[in-house]
Amino acid sequence: EGVSITPAQAREPMGMAKLEHIKAVLRMPAVQEKWQTHKGQPGGDADADRMYEKFLPLQKRVLVDHSKVIPGAVETAQWCAEHDIQVGGTTGYTRELMEIVLPLAAEQGYQPQVSLAAEDAPAGRPAPWMIFEIAKQFGVYPLTHCVKVDDTIVGIEVGRDAGCWTVGVTKSGNEVGLSEAEVTAMPPAELEERVARATAKFQANGAHFVIESVAEIPSVVKQINQLLAK
Repeated sequence: EGVSITPAQAREPMGMAKLEHIKAVLRMPAVQEKWQTHKGQPGGDADADRMYEKFLPLQKRVLVDHSKVIPGAVETAQWCAEHDIQVGGTTGYTRELMEIVLPLAAEQGYQPQVSLAAEDAPAGRPAPWMIFEIAKQFGVYPLTHCVKVDDTIVGIEVGRDAGCWTVGVTKSGNEVGLSEAEVTAMPPAELEERVARATAKFQANGAHFVIESVAEIPSVVKQINQLLAK
């Protein structure tokens, strides 16, 4: 639409259903100010709907080249299977988008038992309905027997609202906001500072645990099992 936004603004609502994500960015005061200057009127839901329709085909093209499984995810899923822990996924993507992502993930060895998209529940994130639906399909209750792992603040809020244990992921995730190559290239002190800021943000938003990598999930699950056993 000709209105520039920053990567930080684009990332802030990450985890929401994508239409709601676009609306959230458009509602930001700084973005509204730029929109008003460029368009001559405030941005509203009709503008978000139009951008969403443009976004979907673009996202489909991009996903083919940007669906590399995060290091540690395959090994962690295998560990869960070995310990009779079921793995389900929730996303702000649509089912149409996930039909691209899921086969690519499976080719790399990651295949959750259930994967729900935004339209698979009465409402997408930040509502907790997808978590409830996965728990129902798995036959798991109470929700304190479920662990919600996420790299977004929205995901942690959803997990808390659902009554799950919540785990925020920093270094490989949205809050640090770096690619694998950028993490490798960044000076250690600067990277440590970014991870520390992300950790503090997750903790401030109620995460029960904060880890740098999904490879650490088994150790967190062991800690939760110890707490539940008391």
